[in-house]
Amino acid sequence: MKAGTMQELDKTLAWARRQTLGDLLARTRERMPNKLAIIYGEQKLNYAELDDAVNQTAHAFIGDGIRKGDMISVMSKNSLDFVIVKFALARIGAVMIPINYMLSIDDVQYILEHAEVSGMIASSEYAQVLDQSAERLEINHRYLMDTEASESFHGWIALAKGRAGKPKDFVEADIDDDDLAHVLYTSGTESKPKGVMLSHKSIISEYVSCVIDGHMEPKDMAIQAMPLYHCAQLHVFLGPSIYVGATCIILEAAKPDLILETIENKKASQLFCPPTVWIGLLRSPDFDKRDLSSLEKCYYGAAIMPREVLKELSERLPNARFWNFYGQTEVSPLATALQPDDQLRKLGSAGVPSLNVQTKIVDEHDGEVPRGEIGEIVHRTPHAMKGYLHDPEKTAEAFRNGWFHSGDLGVMDEEGYITVIDRKKDMINTGGVNVSSREIEEAIYQMEDVSEVAVVSVPDPYWIEAAMAIIVPKPNATLKKEEVIEFCRGTLAKYKVPKFVEITDELPKNPSGKILKRSLRAHYQKETK
Repeated sequence: MKAGTMQELDKTLAWARRQTLGDLLARTRERMPNKLAIIYGEQKLNYAELDDAVNQTAHAFIGDGIRKGDMISVMSKNSLDFVIVKFALARIGAVMIPINYMLSIDDVQYILEHAEVSGMIASSEYAQVLDQSAERLEINHRYLMDTEASESFHGWIALAKGRAGKPKDFVEADIDDDDLAHVLYTSGTESKPKGVMLSHKSIISEYVSCVIDGHMEPKDMAIQAMPLYHCAQLHVFLGPSIYVGATCIILEAAKPDLILETIENKKASQLFCPPTVWIGLLRSPDFDKRDLSSLEKCYYGAAIMPREVLKELSERLPNARFWNFYGQTEVSPLATALQPDDQLRKLGSAGVPSLNVQTKIVDEHDGEVPRGEIGEIVHRTPHAMKGYLHDPEKTAEAFRNGWFHSGDLGVMDEEGYITVIDRKKDMINTGGVNVSSREIEEAIYQMEDVSEVAVVSVPDPYWIEAAMAIIVPKPNATLKKEEVIEFCRGTLAKYKVPKFVEITDELPKNPSGKILKRSLRAHYQKETK
């Protein structure tokens, strides 16, 4: 066979075997075109209508000159357009860069310049932030999300206007499974954010693990409440839900009363929240007023769930089953899962490696440690990123010896179940002895009047580092510092008892629900000096 003919054959085979994010939605449409796909406020789209909107948007992007590999930032709260844009960019091979809308202009500017974006998509409330952050860049495309076709804003065009009248046929772009699909920037709670490069292949292999290990089905009525810019909601729940053909209820924000109202009114069956939001739901006056009996599948992750909170949830949601999903942005992000039947038997565990993941615990020399000993959690998986954008040194460090190094400390028991002990950076070296902040937090959560707690290290002239517990009491509860210290003395070893306790109204969090321990350390280090 001639070379030219062989090239044509290779191309034909590639088309036939391809599986990208854009293909994923098209295949769901083929299976169930009339199935309800999205509920967003009063708007409802079935899978055929969603796919049509994606195709029209993709044609609009191509007509405006967006090409494969172009870096396109997206900044918006949750919306229907966010979902459409995700699949439209994937369909033409452009790279989506979701941006945390809570970041400062300086942080947004860093991301835009670091990623060298050439196009920006935003809801109107964030368009000016992006304009100010991109002053030193040449931006060729600006689109407003969730606006009428007649609206415009200082050079921004309404996405609705751009796609109006465009063809609804599938866009045939030359994309390979391992091409770059998304660059997700790490939360930057401890340092400058890193750009995590995820390919179509990485993301979809992770979707498969989520579907299997999370028992996701077309019948699910899934609330999508956490920010879609974050990998947990975007790639562990929204993407897999669309993959299987479930119905997604898009909420603009994770407000406890809104979530509870939606569960009752829409008969929602699936919900993901990080521990802080689950705690917010439990403390809401509406929790016991709403009919939550439809809720069958509940997921937690993004941070460690306190054991006492999980026990309370299981008691107050008797119809629900719980899953713990653990991982990092760098693995798309699922790495391990704890199944409902194991929740009480392995209370506090992150479960076992997910379907497409291999995990072990290693020492500082990357040697595998015996079962029951603490070490760093490392993974080998097709979920894994292609690397950190423009940072081969950090990429090499993260993937040394052919394994992705999570930075989390954990222990694996004889059955292969992993318990996350702490982030390396959250360990407290007090008097030369390492103490896990999580262990202290778990002890304090056993107190009746505690709603939330975070333990951080602060400087100490004698101990060098000392543990400080910052506590939010339950509503109408009275909690004294002395009571906390006395309780810890009866629960923890003497050297683990926090030296300082502060009572506060709330803990600082990012939009994905993670407690910002860096902010707490910075604040209370000043207080204790």
